[in-house]
Amino acid sequence: MALINLFNIKKQYDIKLLLDDVDFHLNEGERIAIIGENGCGKSTLMKLATGEEEPTEGRRVVDKSIDIEMLEQQPHFADHLNVREAIENELTTLQEAKKEYELLTEQLATDFDNKKLLARHAKVSAFLDHHNAWNLDDKVERVLQEFKLKEYEDRAVVTLSGGEQRRVALASLILKKPDVLLLDEPTNHLDVYMVEFLEEMLLKEKFTLLLISHDRHFIDTIATRIVEVENQKLVSYQGGYESYLHLKEERMHSMKKEHDNLLRLLKQEEAWLSKGVRAREKRNQGRKKRVFDLRDQAKTNPTLINKMMIELEREQKHFNREEGVSRKKMLFDLEDVCYSIGSRELIHDLTTRILQRDKIAIVGYNGSGKSTLLHLMLGRLKPSSGIIKKGEFSIGYFDQHRDMLDDDKRLIETFCPDGGDIISVQGKNMHVYGYLKSFLFPKEFLDKKIGMLSGGEKNRVALALLLTKKVDCLILDEPTNDLDIQTINILEEKLINFPGAILFVSHDRYFIDKIASKLFIFKGDGVIEESYQSYTEYLAIEKELGELSKLQKEVKIESVKPKVQKEAKVKTKLSYKDQRDLDMLPQQIDELEQKIDEINKCLYDPECYQDKGLVELSAQLEEYQKSYDELSDRYLEVLELEEELSQ
Repeated sequence: MALINLFNIKKQYDIKLLLDDVDFHLNEGERIAIIGENGCGKSTLMKLATGEEEPTEGRRVVDKSIDIEMLEQQPHFADHLNVREAIENELTTLQEAKKEYELLTEQLATDFDNKKLLARHAKVSAFLDHHNAWNLDDKVERVLQEFKLKEYEDRAVVTLSGGEQRRVALASLILKKPDVLLLDEPTNHLDVYMVEFLEEMLLKEKFTLLLISHDRHFIDTIATRIVEVENQKLVSYQGGYESYLHLKEERMHSMKKEHDNLLRLLKQEEAWLSKGVRAREKRNQGRKKRVFDLRDQAKTNPTLINKMMIELEREQKHFNREEGVSRKKMLFDLEDVCYSIGSRELIHDLTTRILQRDKIAIVGYNGSGKSTLLHLMLGRLKPSSGIIKKGEFSIGYFDQHRDMLDDDKRLIETFCPDGGDIISVQGKNMHVYGYLKSFLFPKEFLDKKIGMLSGGEKNRVALALLLTKKVDCLILDEPTNDLDIQTINILEEKLINFPGAILFVSHDRYFIDKIASKLFIFKGDGVIEESYQSYTEYLAIEKELGELSKLQKEVKIESVKPKVQKEAKVKTKLSYKDQRDLDMLPQQIDELEQKIDEINKCLYDPECYQDKGLVELSAQLEEYQKSYDELSDRYLEVLELEEELSQ
């Protein structure tokens, strides 16, 4: 059943036409993601759906009985409300329905044949069922915890930051569960753990959704359909982001040559999804199956849980790849670095090295100190203790303030400050229009002033300007914020081919998986863990460890260490074969990882995979991945054996 219908819609602002004779329908139970370039009309389409904007032509038909609510970019709260009150204030209707249900239940206990009471009781019960409002107090408590609002629950909402206020508004909406929920960039200001909780709630509660997002992982998890705004028209694609890529490529094949560049990016994206992610998904599914199987076995053999937790924890730890590295390749060398703000320690005894071609994602909870680490690297902050040694090299830095841009300058003046139309891009001369076209700027934008651009367009300019510089290291703080998916694809291509080191802070799991070869994970209380896994895989293991920890408590077990019988003759050291494997496997695993990385890199490059053949590359990748899994399992086995013998 269609809840919102737009027929023959045309929307025009002055001379700018955004939508031209389009139809749009949102059916009950659908979760539609609207995507498209910045400024194409995504937010306008959403506002037309809510009735906030009126179409220039066409009509809007909406079921008047439904409740439609939208997450505002800048929510407003009464000055006197604290965080908990602001959330509970939005749940008044549900709380009153719960009280009425309890009263009706009491009345029916003595008047159980009253048809009027029975009908009302059934109606209120159905209302509470629809909104899943039976245990609201518990749900309020959980959402405060998951959105990191518990510490602010007694604080006035208006004193919080803009991002924190949006979290309060979002918490209210997902608990309220309107018939149709509209979300404009809901994952902005959320860390990855908050996004996972949001995904869980939206799927579990079966929301009808209309959303705008550039978070491809979120879209792929949530969306049942994608609507792309393109050239004033709407194109619909069934399924999530991966399905969209396949269907979009099929459509692009039938279009003109001017779309060759976009088609190439789509092919790279699909190659990455199909070759770089599938093996990890297979391992994740295997782990999930083992956790599921353990639930039945744990009651009779609880030591299995401990064994699997040890395996997962080891899988999260990285192999030391940096032994014997030439000091000439060293960019940063950190020794026992600590940094505190007041009594709060953000970084504790961090010792690590950053090398010439490292691509490192800095990830973790909001407020855990990720951007602080970037500022320490840049020399803008001094460590509380410890040493940061820096080699002789140049750095390009990007943050959300866009300090390198002057609002009064035109686009062409920004890129060609000395006049002319030729710019140097990492040491090579290019025509300014040719370069900016690769960042999706049309020719007429050259004379536009920076101050006239949208936030997303300014970010695109700042990134394009940064990537003209010939530098050895890029340091990027949330580079994908306010960018549309097409621009993020372009940025990814530039970063994958960047010859130097990259350090970046991001919550975008999809972006991190594509760019990073290493993770710095901020765990809280100053603890920073290093890992060479993909971020998605790391999070999957972390989640499974959490489930196993809960399972431990459920079956009331403690960590069991193997007992050594005094009278029995026991092994005191590894066998020759076990010791040999312990010594040699890390290098073999490292070599296989390098081969896998080389094949994945080739799969990004059309010339490379056309030369070597996709079928042959896929077969090699599968063979190397199989060997990698076998050797990794064996290495975990001998590590565990060594640990048992040392006890």
